[in-house]
Amino acid sequence: MTGPENLPRTAGELRATGYAPRGVKTEIRENLLAALRAGRDPWPGIVGFDRTVLPQLERALLAGHDVVLLGERGQGKTRLLRTIVGLLDEWTPVIEGAELGEHPLDPITPESRRRAAELGDELPVAWRHRDERYAEKLATPDTSVGDLIGDVDPVKVAQGRTLGDPETIHFGLVPRSHRGIVAVNELPDLAERIQVALLNVMEERDIQVRGYTLRLPLDVLLVATSNPEDYTNRGRIITPLKDRFGAEVVTHYPLTVAAEMDVIKQEAELLAEVGDPLLEVLARFVRNLRDSSAIDQRSGVSARFAVAAAETVSAAALRRAALTGEDPPIARPVDLDAVPAVLRGKLEFESGEEGREIEHLVHLLRRAVAETARDRFAGLDLEPLVDVVVDGHLVATGERVPAGEVLAALPELPVLHEVAARLDVSPSDPPGRIAAAVELALESLYLRRRLAKDSSEDTAVYGP
Repeated sequence: MTGPENLPRTAGELRATGYAPRGVKTEIRENLLAALRAGRDPWPGIVGFDRTVLPQLERALLAGHDVVLLGERGQGKTRLLRTIVGLLDEWTPVIEGAELGEHPLDPITPESRRRAAELGDELPVAWRHRDERYAEKLATPDTSVGDLIGDVDPVKVAQGRTLGDPETIHFGLVPRSHRGIVAVNELPDLAERIQVALLNVMEERDIQVRGYTLRLPLDVLLVATSNPEDYTNRGRIITPLKDRFGAEVVTHYPLTVAAEMDVIKQEAELLAEVGDPLLEVLARFVRNLRDSSAIDQRSGVSARFAVAAAETVSAAALRRAALTGEDPPIARPVDLDAVPAVLRGKLEFESGEEGREIEHLVHLLRRAVAETARDRFAGLDLEPLVDVVVDGHLVATGERVPAGEVLAALPELPVLHEVAARLDVSPSDPPGRIAAAVELALESLYLRRRLAKDSSEDTAVYGP
């Protein structure tokens, strides 16, 4: 990007505006303070961290510290790091054509200094958007020093330059992020010799390539993520490098059912309507999984599991709508049955639980349904619904049973209107939404052993 047309295009024009260079950490600090003072949310899209993680991260950024986010998988660490980009200036000036995006009034490489001396106020200026000032690297065991720091470019050597010439260096990710943010995901996965290469960058702000030290006053904010070491067992952050990070911020999974639901709503791409009661069931299901002794809690139960579960339920409703001709497609409790088998592979179970995985998932999912129904129907007498089913009004549901058939199986009952009202469903809503409310009530009665349920391959019948 070249930036808006009304911005200065030469170093002289830039200097005339009074624009003064400032470090990236100062830039982030000032923009964060401005957002806090104005009451703006500096962290759009980040859910459930308001009183825990975000205050710690804000203090770290205000202090100008490099940061490590420590937490289990699926806690939103990478999403949080990417949000820091919003604290950079929208546009920043760089020397046009410079390899490292240097400030026109503060060049750092020999080539840029030479150009600045030769061209003076005519040094051309380009403008870089903040999105271009964020670089992300997934740490893998095969990551090299050249990837992160740089290496000698044999082409430049072949052109006649000597190895001691700084201009023979092909810069890596960190120097190329000068005046920006470098994020390293899964930092412990870097080989220890690669981590050592970051030491000088973080403390002395210079780089060493094949024994040649090039003094570059690099201006970068280095942020990283790490899983708990007892989970990864693939490596560790070496002590000298850990010491150079000014702050370690511990993340966590959503602390409340409401926060879990907010994450699902924000992240899931739902192709059919999935109402709040079913989202609450999934949120409680995930929380039950995180408390279960059958699940390897060192690996965690990612927030992505809840998102995938909601998308699976949505897909089940969409499939049923295609089979039955329903429109619009609306998820019902019967669609929850698709979750355990489809998502079992996203979890790590404790040793000794082989062969019982689906059994555990079905049990915890039913418990989540019971908890949701108990909360939603608290104080509501469902006995009239039990009575009509016992009297012979059996209710069938399944992946080939449309909502109209579920509703037609029951007579008009005041209690059904109360059930619908508890779930914010009105009589004018589509049949699928009303049937979803009725099914939740029937399933809760089954789980309380007030009704029976006879399940076949694709149909379940509630009866006495």
